[in-house]
Amino acid sequence: MPVFKSTGAEYAAVLDSVGKSFQGTAAIKSLSLKIPTAGVFALVGPDGAGKSTLLQMLCGLLTPDSGSLEVLGVSLPRGLAGVRPQLGYLSQHFSLYGDLSIDENMAFAAEIYGLKNYSDKRDELLEMTGLTPFRKRLADKLSGGMKQKLALACTLVHNPRLILLDEPTNGVDPVSRREFWKLLRGLGEQNITLVMSTPYMDEAERADSVAFIHEGKLLLTGSPGAIRRSWDRKILEIFCARNRAAMPVLSRFYPKGELQIFGDRVHLAMLQDGPEEDEVVRCLEDAGIRVKSSGPVRPRLENVFLSMIQKEAAVNG
Repeated sequence: MPVFKSTGAEYAAVLDSVGKSFQGTAAIKSLSLKIPTAGVFALVGPDGAGKSTLLQMLCGLLTPDSGSLEVLGVSLPRGLAGVRPQLGYLSQHFSLYGDLSIDENMAFAAEIYGLKNYSDKRDELLEMTGLTPFRKRLADKLSGGMKQKLALACTLVHNPRLILLDEPTNGVDPVSRREFWKLLRGLGEQNITLVMSTPYMDEAERADSVAFIHEGKLLLTGSPGAIRRSWDRKILEIFCARNRAAMPVLSRFYPKGELQIFGDRVHLAMLQDGPEEDEVVRCLEDAGIRVKSSGPVRPRLENVFLSMIQKEAAVNG
């Protein structure tokens, strides 16, 4: 795998009270965040949370309306010209040329960055992404996962220190998602900083650090493990035949934000003064809903995030 250089600083990016609006609507609201150098940092949130806007400000495509922004120790937008060659940006939409081969797309990316002798780097990246056997294939003929690997290889061709990826696995099959994440983890271990946006909580669990973004605001940031440990709620998992029918019964005791459906199971964030497990099970069975099993489980990031969103909604009315 190619070796990438670390920034040598504690933080790859620092945002202080950054704000951004579009036609009077705030997309980012006085957001402060520090992104550590090296490893994978995930911006997590639903569509419209402001993740793409944040990434575009970090790479200089958008300018903040307020606050200050430093990337690789340089203030933006003032120092953008100097830092831009050290950035790589993979947009949400496939932006390469479908009528060009893998090799030709790599050559085009190298030309954009003014690279002359890039063949060794190209070969390293194609080997790293597993695209070497397909290098003459047109981009339009690639699968979704292979297209994303090609886009990543083109993003890396100029040896950037910071890579920004906007939902890079969106619409990619599960196997390709795992392969793509293996690449990201390998890059993070090579002292490169990767900042990616994702709506998938299972992906956030794989990151070194995460930031929960909702409606343009930062809700929480930290490592996945630290976030789970900081949550002082117990999760009761109930496996029942009709989980959706169980929701109205459970809502008598629990607010909406404390009830979450995960496949064929219901998760309850237990309240200190709420009913115990046996009482919850009894209420469901009294309502004609058979409980196959129940018991405590480790909180997921999704439990924490959904609970925080509901609390925000309650505060804001």
